Amino acid sequence: MKEEFYTALEDFPVVTAVKDFNGLEMALETENKVVFVLFGNITDISMIVKKIKAKNKIAIVHVDLIEGLGSKEIAAKFIKYNTLADGIISTKANIISAAKDLGLITVQRFFLIDSLSLKNVIKYIEAGHADTYEVLPGGMYKIITMLSNIASVPLIAGGLISDKEDVISALSAGATAISSTDTTIWTL
Repeated sequence: MKEEFYTALEDFPVVTAVKDFNGLEMALETENKVVFVLFGNITDISMIVKKIKAKNKIAIVHVDLIEGLGSKEIAAKFIKYNTLADGIISTKANIISAAKDLGLITVQRFFLIDSLSLKNVIKYIEAGHADTYEVLPGGMYKIITMLSNIASVPLIAGGLISDKEDVISALSAGATAISSTDTTIWTL
């Protein structure tokens, strides 16, 4: 499944990131193959993922944003055994590690706010804990270039991607794909 995920990122470098049911319905009608789920709760996440899988798309659930899931490793187990999700997104290394052990695709999300956070991101990427990394905000092209040269797995740029120029710049800087909740970006 990981190779299929990598291929999907290369073939459709705009990841549809959905934050509500309206966005989900729109994402299901796009050609894009990967859907990042950024909403839901423990009572509806299985149904959300089923809708994505019914359209033959790859479902990656941001476990930190699912209401009712905690910040412990059990969140990865819940997704693995209670949904059809292909993988998870998390900012928490312990959840990424647990999900990887369970055979889920792992996307570690980082928020870059200063030089200290950048040093931590470099440390995690060099250690190779996740299957891919997402850095936010996505408009930091010099940083994306540097991180893509370090990473041996796909790098996704997300956050504050607002137009075609941002998409092209992030991809040109070395990102494999971008993620966006902006539906106008999904069809570029």
